[in-house]
Amino acid sequence: MSDPSLDADAQDFAARVFDAARQGDADQLAGWLDQGLPVDLTNHRGDTLVMLASYHGHLEATRVLLAHDADVERHNDDGHSPLAGAAFKGHLAMLELLLEHGANAESRSPDGKTPLMFAAMFDRLDAVKALLIAGADAEAEDAKGNTALSLATTMGAQKTSAHLNGP
Repeated sequence: MSDPSLDADAQDFAARVFDAARQGDADQLAGWLDQGLPVDLTNHRGDTLVMLASYHGHLEATRVLLAHDADVERHNDDGHSPLAGAAFKGHLAMLELLLEHGANAESRSPDGKTPLMFAAMFDRLDAVKALLIAGADAEAEDAKGNTALSLATTMGAQKTSAHLNGP
């Protein structure tokens, strides 16, 4: 992360903050947030701290960020939400935590993919089930007309294809 408008000390601090989120250092994040660090600080890719902590599966760090009112719906520069990242990775507990804090099960990436589609494509059956319980639309289509089932089938995701295909 290099920003010519920041001095070396500020760049070093910013790098430590984002590393703490990636590594799940909940105590360090809590301390900085209590001292006034903006909870929705973003890096050069538009990733927020909650995006990084949740994507890497750090429940306690994510809880700290959410307790400080992190925006659970803030998409990064690629248009992905924390929930989509958790669905892609198959982090069920993280998915449930984000949903409990208001994450939209129907939020879409720029190409129209939903978290359910990401979970289905990568055969994350537990995530698919949790998203369906949360109200995700199994019939939703992305920009190319693909559904979660058609994407799962194309990707060879057998468990999610079978589940979405019904009994």
